[in-house]
Amino acid sequence: MNLDFSAEELAFREEVRTFITANYPEQLRRKQENGEELGKQDFLAWHRVLARQGWVAPAWPAEYGGPGWSAVQRYIFSEELARADAVPILPFGIAMVGPVIYTFGTPEQKARFLPPTLSGDIWWCQGYSEPGAGSDLASLSTRAERDGDYYVVNGQKTWTTLAQHADWGFFLVRTDSTAKPQEAISFLLIDMKSPGVTVRPIITLDGAHEVNEVWLENVRVPADQRVFGENKGWTCAKFLLAHERAGIAGVARSKRGVERVRSIAASELRDGRPLIEDPVFGRKIAQLEIDLLSLEYTELRTLARENAGQGPGPESSALKIKGTEIQQRITELALEAVDLYGEPYFRGLPPPGGNQPPVGPDYARRAAPTYFNIRKTSIYGGSNEIQRNIIAKMVLGL
Repeated sequence: MNLDFSAEELAFREEVRTFITANYPEQLRRKQENGEELGKQDFLAWHRVLARQGWVAPAWPAEYGGPGWSAVQRYIFSEELARADAVPILPFGIAMVGPVIYTFGTPEQKARFLPPTLSGDIWWCQGYSEPGAGSDLASLSTRAERDGDYYVVNGQKTWTTLAQHADWGFFLVRTDSTAKPQEAISFLLIDMKSPGVTVRPIITLDGAHEVNEVWLENVRVPADQRVFGENKGWTCAKFLLAHERAGIAGVARSKRGVERVRSIAASELRDGRPLIEDPVFGRKIAQLEIDLLSLEYTELRTLARENAGQGPGPESSALKIKGTEIQQRITELALEAVDLYGEPYFRGLPPPGGNQPPVGPDYARRAAPTYFNIRKTSIYGGSNEIQRNIIAKMVLGL
């Protein structure tokens, strides 16, 4: 595997870097710098800039509106987005349901859903997990019963990220009560404005409204919104999860995160010396950087496989495990570095009984909320324990 960029690839990197500098929304940048919560229109602002440029779906084939980039170009693009600290493109439409639709969907489904997914006119959410079906997703109980040209759907989904903004959702539902669990599931596209769909917020430990529970009560879904065959949804689900897991690794953004931790540690003093000079803390960062480099090589090998026409395999599970563990370690080191200034119920609020501004540096403001939020990464996309089982079965043959 040749890791040296060609002259054409270096020129591409410069093109991407120049474009981001010139076109990243200034209002979005200010909100990020001020630590403000980002809303739907903030995410869509950058999405639509990239969509107009034809760059919003780096991995999509050109025939469906993607740029037709090589694996190396996609790698360079992700590196430059992280380098510029650009908000990520939400994965639900671009990285998850979009590839399912152009791989398994009918021509009519592709024509109906792919263009507005690219443009940002459809905001998608994912209806997989249920209160009793998370890691064991095949045990889901949401039912869809056929009624002529419709399915009537009843059930509950949970941890549905940003469903409060969603126009459409892609849902796994049980369409056969007699078959084996994996052979009784279908993949439905559901209009979130349909009668009977109710979205209720779940407030997370960092105080944010990011995830939701979704109730489906006698929701009528046209049968032509089923992707692939009836009871064949598990094939779509596995395909989607393999792409999701590979994307969760987040190597480029983790590299940016390590840089932030180094910067914080250089500013924080311990016994009159910068924390970065503490040998124990320095060793933690060094080990993190070694692990991240190893993960980066694994990601590059995965991209090389995709460039050769092979979809993500069991290595996506390894990327998911190690990538999320590294993300969590980054937030742990950041919280360790800011020390008491990261205390979540003190930072950002006036001291009790007073009107003084919060104490401590600005970079400490998000340390605890980010730490709490990133605890979830080892669970979503298939828990890391389940991913180890997949590796044992598919790689080690156990």
